[in-house]
Amino acid sequence: MQTKPMTALRLLRPNYRSFRTLLTFAGLAALLGPLASPHAAAGPDIKHWNATTGARVYFVESRALPLIDIQISFPAGSAYEPEGGTGIAGLTRGLLDAGTEGLNEQEIAERIADTGARIGGGADTDMATLSVRTLSSATERDAAIALAARLLAKPTFPADILERERARAIAGLKEALTQPDTLASRRFMAMIYGSHPYGRSATVESLQGITREQLQAFHRTHYTARSAAVTIVGDVSRDDADAIARQLTEGLPAGAAPAPIAAPQLPARSTEHIAHPSAQAHILMGMPGMSRDDPDYFPLLVGNYVLGGGGFVSRLTKEVREKRGFAYSVSSYFMPLRVAGPFEIGLQTRGSQAEEALKVTNGVLQDFVAKGPTPGELKAARDNLVNGFGLRLDSNRKILDYVGMIAFYQLPLDWLETYPKKVAAVTVESVRDAFARRVKAENLVTVVAGGDGDNGAGSAAPAAKKAGHGK
Repeated sequence: MQTKPMTALRLLRPNYRSFRTLLTFAGLAALLGPLASPHAAAGPDIKHWNATTGARVYFVESRALPLIDIQISFPAGSAYEPEGGTGIAGLTRGLLDAGTEGLNEQEIAERIADTGARIGGGADTDMATLSVRTLSSATERDAAIALAARLLAKPTFPADILERERARAIAGLKEALTQPDTLASRRFMAMIYGSHPYGRSATVESLQGITREQLQAFHRTHYTARSAAVTIVGDVSRDDADAIARQLTEGLPAGAAPAPIAAPQLPARSTEHIAHPSAQAHILMGMPGMSRDDPDYFPLLVGNYVLGGGGFVSRLTKEVREKRGFAYSVSSYFMPLRVAGPFEIGLQTRGSQAEEALKVTNGVLQDFVAKGPTPGELKAARDNLVNGFGLRLDSNRKILDYVGMIAFYQLPLDWLETYPKKVAAVTVESVRDAFARRVKAENLVTVVAGGDGDNGAGSAAPAAKKAGHGK
């Protein structure tokens, strides 16, 4: 059986950062651009229709293995939590398989084991998902789909399990709040987003206040048939895929599309130091970046590879790590969401050299914004992003992830197929123009957490500069 998807730490803050390892060394290619090179076969043949329940269905037939991979996604991430209710989205999703009508947690686990299926998923900033992997033979498939439909439509949110998971989450949060990286990331998101939902993080108080009735209400409002996107990849026909999507969503309330998430306001330039006795200073710099359907998506993607997303070939790594030895790793990335997700530069360095490292980082960023990449840098970035696609769609599960992203954000069905052409079309001028308009010095927020334990760290970070007064 697959491990229970919710952990205590998942509730601490929107978990877009869980993708960071993938994004650091290949810009956004590892997550957002999986496809073969222009000379290879076209992307998967995605069929799309609406089920009779109103759910959107996205289907890729693949007969290579007797398996079916399914993902049902809902606009039910942390961005949709009510004011003061941070943590509700994660707990709601985490307790879906903790009890359903007629089955307790142990019995659900036994049913999953009996079918040989895997049921997982989770909640992040924009969405909550339930995923199913099952054999395509009728007996196993039907049992797994019936159980998943039951979990989705009739969760009981047992009070004792709510208390258990709440306690785990609070314990995890208290531990995390002793770490400078957690302090930096939470404060960074709060500063760049202000009162916007993307800037919220769970607190001990918010977790303590969550009730079973709130979970039921959140589920009733956000887990609805008309807001669901059902992605199916594997050994099944179109007619069977339609029947699966209908069965998974027919027990849900019809519902209506949620209100759009407002675009965030750009913050004023500011710098803040969070005192912590660690020797290492954790530095984050950035601002709201781009959305999934952003018109500047490809210039920002390719440009970021040159700036800090290309690992050892990026400018930030060369200037901050290789030339000056300020940090073991330094990176930049964009995380596109429903609306502008964060653009972030991150590094860790000794407290006594944090101010100098930050100065160099700022200089590299401003020089790149002003001049853009060189022709050689641009070519290398485009080649890497395009030529690496063939490694990204080598399993049904990977195809499911990417088609599920297309489904949830309602991107064009040929998004994967046109990706290499759009990357190849990016020019030096388009990168320079996009960065100049979208990454402005007057909107950059900087957070430095820790470094006070390093000898001579009195000037570690711009400790005298508080929010709203950085230069």
